[in-house]
Amino acid sequence: MENDKIILREKLNEHYGSIFEEALINEIAEIGIQKKMEEGIRFIDIGDEITHIPLVIDGVIKIVREDDNGDEILLYFLEHQSTCAISFANCIHKKRSIFRGTVERDLDCILVPVDKIEDWLIKYGSWRVFMIDRYNERLLEMVEVIENLAFKKLDKRILKYLKYEAKLAQDKFLNITHQKIAHDLNTSRVCVSRILKKLERKGRVKLGRNIIIVA
Repeated sequence: MENDKIILREKLNEHYGSIFEEALINEIAEIGIQKKMEEGIRFIDIGDEITHIPLVIDGVIKIVREDDNGDEILLYFLEHQSTCAISFANCIHKKRSIFRGTVERDLDCILVPVDKIEDWLIKYGSWRVFMIDRYNERLLEMVEVIENLAFKKLDKRILKYLKYEAKLAQDKFLNITHQKIAHDLNTSRVCVSRILKKLERKGRVKLGRNIIIVA
């Protein structure tokens, strides 16, 4: 047990040492839970009780919201040195999740109990800055999603999505289907294919058999 805490502390120092003060890292190491999940596993669902928030070490969590028809709308991704700060109010008021999170890339994270969030905001300046910064990042990403949905800027959404996938894969050659893009962006495969051809004509992407090359 003590050895697990030492390993957790070392991992926190490696990935969050430049963000959190030593006392906070020690406290997280004492109560945090390391969690590993494979791609495709549901991290949290709409209506689930929020008991912990993740500090992402490696991997990606895709966060979506359901519309009135039950269709998913992609909001943002959680990756290295990130957490779901946008659900902060839900945690404080002990409300259930209004988002769905699915592991997009094999996940390694540290789970922190939500009942510590408010205490740490007062106790640790580094935690306060971290949560506010991540909240602002998530809020701006959600505003961009709303703007793109409102003004039907599907071409911008697709291009941003592809650039993000290329960044995650560290490869501009993406083995991704038009149907997968359509599902993640809550649109039709026909629309995705049409816009990809439009982007190809503009030189933004190149299309091959079962592959998309981000220019």
